[in-house]
Amino acid sequence: MTLEQKRVVLANGIELDVVDEGPRDAPVLIFLHGFPESHRTWRNQIAHFSDRFRCIAPDQRGYRGSSKPQEVEAYTPDKLVGDVFLLADALDVDTFTIVGHDWGGAIAWGVAYGGMMNGRVTHAIIANAPHPVLFPKLLYTNREQREASQYFRDFRDTGNDALVREHGLAALLMKVFEGQVMATMEPEEQAALLKDWSDPDAAIGMLNYYRASPMEVLPMDAPFELPEGYQAVPLPKLTIPTLVIWAMEDQALPPGNLDGLDEVIENPELVQVPGCGHFVQWEKPEAFNAAADAFLSKTG
Repeated sequence: MTLEQKRVVLANGIELDVVDEGPRDAPVLIFLHGFPESHRTWRNQIAHFSDRFRCIAPDQRGYRGSSKPQEVEAYTPDKLVGDVFLLADALDVDTFTIVGHDWGGAIAWGVAYGGMMNGRVTHAIIANAPHPVLFPKLLYTNREQREASQYFRDFRDTGNDALVREHGLAALLMKVFEGQVMATMEPEEQAALLKDWSDPDAAIGMLNYYRASPMEVLPMDAPFELPEGYQAVPLPKLTIPTLVIWAMEDQALPPGNLDGLDEVIENPELVQVPGCGHFVQWEKPEAFNAAADAFLSKTG
């Protein structure tokens, strides 16, 4: 599917390249991609839903042709969440369903909570993105999750920036993940990503998502316990209809992230996708689309 983009200038000065497909008077789905991808991660979903939904998929700040501020402070969660509401404003969208995966899912959690408060987000569909209340606790107490998240420490290490600026993001990914990158992706998509990753400013922008995150990833020899005086993120229970889709073979985010969802979300709907790695939206697009279809039909 050919996905045409248009340039959208947000009220904060950030400029995003955005796919905007489907009927303008239809319900709106805003899709947020994760690291280290682009709007194209949603190619199968846009093709599936754009006959009856308006599908909006930006390249988020730091990615591809969108604005790429280089300072870490430009990527704090409040700014990334704010971009989504400002994008909706710029496109004259009042209410919408937020759909996110990986870092896009992390932002989508924030958008969902903000949208619950201001009435602008009607539904949330989150794929393989941990909940902001549950995940920090896992990083402290769960050996499997902390071990799986050690790459955070490499991405935050500015000592790798010279490598990234000279050889692109792919060089760091190959170093950190020992060559296990894009193994199941179509060749044309691999080529597109390699081109995107060769831009050093984009590479630093992508890494700044990790550097600006408040999540603490301790070394493996640190105690597996909550710090003294630890307080969870003060969020209310999420009450908008919420679907969590989880690929069960995700090496970065094991199924322990699903424990306790009913404590932080009112009546969450959970669909587990067996035999699938982290990128469920393109590894198992039929399963993703079927789950989203059923959820949206049932919840109106």
